[in-house]
Amino acid sequence: MDRPRLRAYFFHPRFWLLWLGLGLLWLMVQLPYGLLLRLGRALGGLMYRFAGSRRRIAARNIELCFPQLDQRQRERLLKENFASTGIAFFEMAMSWWWPKARLARLAHIEGLEHLREAQAEGQGVILMALHFTTLEIGAALLGQVHTIDGMYREHKNPLFDFIQRSGRERHNADATAIEREDIRAMLKVLRAGRAIWYAPDQDYGAKQSIFVPLFGIQAATVTATTKFARLGKARVVPFTQERLADGSGYRLVIHAPLRDFPGESEEADCLRINRWVEQAVSQLPEQYLWAHRRFKTRPEGEPKLYTKRR
Repeated sequence: MDRPRLRAYFFHPRFWLLWLGLGLLWLMVQLPYGLLLRLGRALGGLMYRFAGSRRRIAARNIELCFPQLDQRQRERLLKENFASTGIAFFEMAMSWWWPKARLARLAHIEGLEHLREAQAEGQGVILMALHFTTLEIGAALLGQVHTIDGMYREHKNPLFDFIQRSGRERHNADATAIEREDIRAMLKVLRAGRAIWYAPDQDYGAKQSIFVPLFGIQAATVTATTKFARLGKARVVPFTQERLADGSGYRLVIHAPLRDFPGESEEADCLRINRWVEQAVSQLPEQYLWAHRRFKTRPEGEPKLYTKRR
């Protein structure tokens, strides 16, 4: 995919309101990091009050995945999760617009040798990530020290799409944004010995998934990780990031590559991935993106787990 280009069309009056909003956001993220964290928590509090549909989805997911928590504990986790989501709004803008040196001071990276070893051996890497609220800034911080490509879904608004892609790609001089459906391009990148960010933890429907347990619930789990690893001759390297509670930045961990992957079957691989998802999410449940309907697709004959949208 070609690099994004600024076009005269973006200055059409239909985009003026978006330009205004982006300009205000740019000004806000010049504030000190500690203040942005507090503003993000306040924004999350507003989202908790007014984003009723997303709040109900997140609450239902927490109820399903952590039945051992009582109502008060689940409510506390839900509020913290919305605070994390509000902070993520400013982290997105920080990763797009902060000077690279300022951003780099927030990074605490562990396990980088796993990516460098694969690169030295000409081995492609599937950087298996999760949809934490910190995913945008986590990818930006890692991209400053190691080139990573990314799966990409084009935004409907062309101006926002330009801003988003420009912000993401500025950390990697030769990075490529690959359309999510462009399987050939992804395999080409892997066979060239590059690393690509990929998250297999969402519900993409029954067509490209199989049902295996996740937090004790049958969940439609994509089999693409196995296919990409086999066809791209790539290692699968888990990647997690954490917003540190002391306000010092972010802990990024590149874990050791999965051994003997792909395994004996796609079902065994999916189950292995879901167990890793459970472990990683359980360590930082407040920072996970619970507002996604992870259990939307159900096995034939099973009742739906979410109420209808209002």
